[in-house]
Amino acid sequence: MSQRNLGALFHPASIALIGASERPGTVGAVLAQNLLKAGFGGPVFPVNPGRRSVDGVWAYPDVASLPATPDLAVIATPPATVPGLVAELGRRGTRAVVVITAGFGEGGDAAGKLLRQQVLDAARPHLVRIVGPNCVGVQLPAIRLDASFARGFSDSGDLAFVVQSGAVATSVLDWAKARAIGFSAVISLGDMIDVDFGDLLNHFATDTATRAILLYVEAVTSPRKFMSAARAAARIKPVVVVKAGRHAEGARAAASHTGALAGSDAVYDAAFRRAGVLRVLDLQELFAAVETLSRIKPFDGDRLAILSNGGGIGVLATDALIDHRAHLADLAPATLAGLDRVLPQTWSKANPVDIIGDATGRRYADALTVLLADPGIDAVLILNCPTAIASGLEAAEAVVGAAAAAGKGRVVLTSWLGDSAASEARKLFRRSGIPTFDTPEQAIRGFAHLVRYRESQRLLMEVPPSVPEFTVDTAMARRAIDGALAEGREWLDEVGAKTVLDAYGIPTVPTRIVGDAAAAAAAAAALARPVALKILSPDITHKSDVGGVILDLDGAEAVRHAAVSMAARVRAARPEARLRGFTVQPMERRTDALETIVGIAEDTLFGPVVLFGHGGTAVEAIDDKALALPPLNLRLAHELIHRTRIAKLLAGYRDKPPVDLDALALTLVRVAQLAADLAEVVELDINPLLVDVRGVIALDARIRVRRSAAPAEARLAIRPYPRELESEAEAAGQKIRIRPIRPEDEPALHAFFSKLSPEDVRMRFLQPLKRLPGVLAQRLTQIDYDREMALTAFDAAGEGLLGVCRLSADPDNARAEFAVIVRTDRQGIGLGHVLMTRILAYAWGRGIGRVFGDVLAENARMLELCRTLGAEVRSHPEDSTLLRVVFRHPRHRSGA
Repeated sequence: MSQRNLGALFHPASIALIGASERPGTVGAVLAQNLLKAGFGGPVFPVNPGRRSVDGVWAYPDVASLPATPDLAVIATPPATVPGLVAELGRRGTRAVVVITAGFGEGGDAAGKLLRQQVLDAARPHLVRIVGPNCVGVQLPAIRLDASFARGFSDSGDLAFVVQSGAVATSVLDWAKARAIGFSAVISLGDMIDVDFGDLLNHFATDTATRAILLYVEAVTSPRKFMSAARAAARIKPVVVVKAGRHAEGARAAASHTGALAGSDAVYDAAFRRAGVLRVLDLQELFAAVETLSRIKPFDGDRLAILSNGGGIGVLATDALIDHRAHLADLAPATLAGLDRVLPQTWSKANPVDIIGDATGRRYADALTVLLADPGIDAVLILNCPTAIASGLEAAEAVVGAAAAAGKGRVVLTSWLGDSAASEARKLFRRSGIPTFDTPEQAIRGFAHLVRYRESQRLLMEVPPSVPEFTVDTAMARRAIDGALAEGREWLDEVGAKTVLDAYGIPTVPTRIVGDAAAAAAAAAALARPVALKILSPDITHKSDVGGVILDLDGAEAVRHAAVSMAARVRAARPEARLRGFTVQPMERRTDALETIVGIAEDTLFGPVVLFGHGGTAVEAIDDKALALPPLNLRLAHELIHRTRIAKLLAGYRDKPPVDLDALALTLVRVAQLAADLAEVVELDINPLLVDVRGVIALDARIRVRRSAAPAEARLAIRPYPRELESEAEAAGQKIRIRPIRPEDEPALHAFFSKLSPEDVRMRFLQPLKRLPGVLAQRLTQIDYDREMALTAFDAAGEGLLGVCRLSADPDNARAEFAVIVRTDRQGIGLGHVLMTRILAYAWGRGIGRVFGDVLAENARMLELCRTLGAEVRSHPEDSTLLRVVFRHPRHRSGA
């Protein structure tokens, strides 16, 4: 379940409080006081078998005695009573329950886990939604609903706060009250046995009363639902998250470098980044981020100018800026000249712009006006230290005036230091809509929030370059994997690992397997060049750790001698290991190449993750890596590379030329595809992967496997491109390629739109459009395959995009809306029929029960097509110019 029956939680007409009490110090008493005194407009039914009334309100002995069915019930009774209460409420028609009670398996208690399952079993037949258990409750200030045992009731506002920890919820409510921060909702999720973050992200994404969504996360359940909901919400409004447990002990041990480097918190970070969610470190930063994001629209760039009346605070701000990996703006010559004209000769002549301690409001305004005119500056941070010479409030008034004169497109942040001396200035900035911070470091953090949020939105919406067509030989890869599994091995040997890489087009060094020292010498002689000699054992994954790698051996005799001594050394170090010989490889002479690591690790929650970083034998010590969730495209692959320190070396330095970054990015895309295709692959290490101007080559690889009954696609947190939906069709003798839409199809979609008649545009979009807006084109091509599908029809002869049929399912996957359009010059050949048939087959295969669409009543051709395919056509409930077209799943038609 997802959105189903959440309306009973957010818009209840009546509420029952089971466990209501007047006994001081009890949860039931606090709940009753909060619920009854908050001012909720509907009836509240206290339930307590031992009291006739609670706080002056008539009480009822049990659920059966209630005079009406409550939409929402709040339960604060002993754990053993909860399953029965949920079942009874469900039978009466209650559809949402908040379980305050703890004792449902926290800490691994077996009896509590059994009760937990009994609650779910009781709720399921009636589709009752459960918030909790073990939670503080729910506050909805707009409807005066306080179903919580928090100390205070929050002010009404436009922030939704969803939190797992009850202690954090109550603390934040107290903290926010003192700062006049209001909420559209405060939801304490507790143990999250049903309603979870994904459900509430889906709800608040479309809630017009919510401007931003704040999350306090300890753990995510249903990662695919979370990722799908978070990506959808982040496209609409800011989603800001605090994730607790950043330094959790006892991270899962892993035998490979990739596994050791990919800690669970780093995976959460990768997930948040991919979803477009802004992660912050603490609760204060959470609200500061929302304040900044709400006052300033996202902008391009990270070049900051700092304007201050003191050199020291400018230096502090600069240090903080560099810590956040942003940049001081370079002042243009015209800007320097302009500042020279309005500032004393003693100004700093550089950024930070120190305008001296006696700076008046006029000096602030003049300097700010010059800086805001520089196109090389993305934002300006204005700092003020209190002095006895000049008024801080006068300076603030001047800044407000100059910022207003520059227009809304210019970004200004402020930090007036001090306490009482700065209070009036801060109030002025807030009234004027200018973000203000207590310290320069906080201001820089606010600027970093803006930069990171803009970057996350760009990654969500930017059109990626087309991935060069590449084929993979999954059968070849599976043979290598199946061979290892048949022998009972969890690690592929070096040859098997490189076979898998070869199957995915990742270049590897040619490798010869030999059984003994004499054969190794013969192989080296045949190669007639320096070689690398490595031990071959199914039990040894890090060969260099036991002296199992020797490089740059020249000549057969040197190789023979090295093999004999290597075997003896390895037997001494690992007497239990099975030695099967050696591998001999020609040495790769790439003097300018850099060593990188590319890998796959499996997270217990989010599934496979792709890792990239600085490689070599000191990979853990260097600790330079970044993670991303598959699948990847070239844009995401380049972004993954850019997040590492080695990216600066890869871009070229001193006399070293830049490497072939596109070849490296394509390798990451191929590895991500491998993770999506092969469920048996648990870990993969390519270390080192050499990268230079000529491309990439894998010198060594390790792959750990296990048997898997589930399809590979099922373990991914993001549903990959559904290649299985690619097919061919024929319309009026014309060959058509049908496939799901991809982000890189945006240019084709614009070209398609340009060939539509104005009438066809009006019929499809229900309004005239002269051109397809860029944001809409991005939204139509960058879809979430887990909840949407768009099948495209391309002409096999290269005439471009001919038609698109779209399906958008609700979060419950119960019903979906369709839309279809065929290029004007290709109508009448049966293409619409082909697309509709395919999209309906897809919907029924996904278990969707009903597909509907709104069609203009005058669109006779579309209505006839739908009737031909078995649709019901009925009047629209709200618009007389439209007709509602409904297709029902074949198994439901008899009862339609």
